[in-house]
Amino acid sequence: MADKSSNSIPRATAKRLSLYYRIFKRFNSEKIEKASSKQIAEAIGIDAATVRRDFSYFGELGRRGFGYDVKKLMNFFADLLNDNRITNVCLIGIGNMGRALLHYRFHERNKMKIALAFDTDDNELVGTKSPDGIPIYGISELEERIHNADVKTAILTVPSVKAQEVADTLTKAGIKGILSFSPINLTVPKDVVVQYVDLTSELQTLLYFMRKDEN
Repeated sequence: MADKSSNSIPRATAKRLSLYYRIFKRFNSEKIEKASSKQIAEAIGIDAATVRRDFSYFGELGRRGFGYDVKKLMNFFADLLNDNRITNVCLIGIGNMGRALLHYRFHERNKMKIALAFDTDDNELVGTKSPDGIPIYGISELEERIHNADVKTAILTVPSVKAQEVADTLTKAGIKGILSFSPINLTVPKDVVVQYVDLTSELQTLLYFMRKDEN
């Protein structure tokens, strides 16, 4: 297969990769051996031409008229998304969102898991463990703990006023990827990737399209 570098594909395509992986895992569990671009497209809610265009960035994933080998593509996307081994993630901020994520069983759906969590040093949860055994540390220990753990990815759910400060500490500690729930743009080194999750914006977009369809 062709080069699988994420730098060579459009961002829109990159955002669909996990959807393709999920669909092929579902097809595999349903004992489906071959799937057409139309079947894949309908399962995701896009058009078949988009599926074929997305797949073209990765070389010859299937032959026209023969469909796509489900197991082969499931393994391909697992490798592409690094889902063949456990990826440890740290969680910064144990407010309402942080606690929800702390209880979310990532490892039951894929091979990511929260390995350690942090909050302000005076938080009553510091020094304890979550029900799943995830240790919770004070923010003052962040750099040392991350240095000693196999962690390169962080989930950030801290107040906006603290987000940049914490991001600076994370990158200094060697973090290379940040999933941020804080509604501000972070300034990070060029070799660090930041993905933003803005639930308010997504909900507002949803409501806009709902009202648009009603007119």
